[in-house]
Amino acid sequence: MSEVQQIQEKVRAAGIVGAGGAGFPTHVKLAAKAEIYLVNGAECEPLLKVDQQLAEKYAKLLVRGLELGMKATGATEGIIALKAKYGPAIEALTPLLHKNMRIHILKDVYPAGDEVITIWMATGRRVPPAALPLEVGVVVNNVQTLINVALAVDEDKPVTLRTLTVTGAVKNPITVTVPLGITFKELIDLAGGTTISNAAYIDGGPMMGRLVGDLSETVTKATGGIIALPEDHILIKRRREPKQVSLRIARSTCEQCCLCTELCPRHMIGHELPPHLIVRSVNYNDIGHPSVLLSALTCSECAICEAWSCPVDISPMKLNQMLKAKFRPEGARYTGALRDADPMAEHRMVPVSRLIQRLNIKEYNRKAPLDETAYHPEGVSLKLRQHIGAPAVPVVKVGDKVTVGQLVADIPEGALGARIHASIAGVVEAIDNDAVYLRAK
Repeated sequence: MSEVQQIQEKVRAAGIVGAGGAGFPTHVKLAAKAEIYLVNGAECEPLLKVDQQLAEKYAKLLVRGLELGMKATGATEGIIALKAKYGPAIEALTPLLHKNMRIHILKDVYPAGDEVITIWMATGRRVPPAALPLEVGVVVNNVQTLINVALAVDEDKPVTLRTLTVTGAVKNPITVTVPLGITFKELIDLAGGTTISNAAYIDGGPMMGRLVGDLSETVTKATGGIIALPEDHILIKRRREPKQVSLRIARSTCEQCCLCTELCPRHMIGHELPPHLIVRSVNYNDIGHPSVLLSALTCSECAICEAWSCPVDISPMKLNQMLKAKFRPEGARYTGALRDADPMAEHRMVPVSRLIQRLNIKEYNRKAPLDETAYHPEGVSLKLRQHIGAPAVPVVKVGDKVTVGQLVADIPEGALGARIHASIAGVVEAIDNDAVYLRAK
């Protein structure tokens, strides 16, 4: 087996997926060929403090992960994209870089962390709409993913832990490393509990994160953070608004000012994606050029149109989500060409400091220091789908004893997926279609 094959196989065996939120199986990316391997360290979602701290503390592992990724894909250049305000991380990484690696300093804007935007900012290359970064010769992973790659290849460590930020209306904002499968309630407790009595929660960042329905939900390989906010906060109210209500509001109040389109990051770099025309088309029973509606499939759901652009509180993003739900089961695809970029695109990105003010989360923009004190839960619920693709298939049975790192669910034959490993030592308590449940010894 060649060195490249060994890297790919160890990453596959370790169950590594993209830790930036999407959860794409990393071994599949490493099977591709690329010119540039890009580390997305932007972490541009306000309040989250994970990758910037990991890049500082585990700089050697990050550079090693990048080196391995470049070997596997044949990339001749490695780029670590970080914001200038991540000074300690930049300082730790700089002396470790190989000759074919460099750090690219990003502006503190949103959504610099959208991989399409990160690629454009760091390389000048523009990914066509509905295309993968590979089409322009680039592979992208985030910081935590490549640290996991280094641990898998050099130390045979599978993914059993997740580092994430717990913040918002909590007593002690914190960035913690915890076993996969613990509950969100346990995370809130690790941060000292909430400071308010009417808390609601977002899984992920304030812009792209989803509303948490129940604190018994569990941490997966793609969980980026938990944010506690008052129930009447605008970010919670927006997420609770039914999509049909959003549609009615769009029909009655859209004034076609075009700000949602002019400030859409994907549109600015040359994608068709015109939110104002999508709103118009939906408002008039889908009348319009078919490509306009299909362009909704290329929306990254960054929420700029909803949270920043619209002066009358319409959510074009929700309309895009509705169209995606309609088109995807039909197998529809967008096939439009890449257009000219807006010459002012770089200057129209939203400054994070102003976004924090607009979102009314300035009081929650506090430090969340990294604390890697070992946490030992009484049990965990390991979801069988923590990634894009097919759910993993259990390879253990109820009553089996397991050790940390032991394989408990494998990739189905011939499917896209990722392995799941025990995050605690204990006994298999139950198995259902959704998860494997472990009880600590």
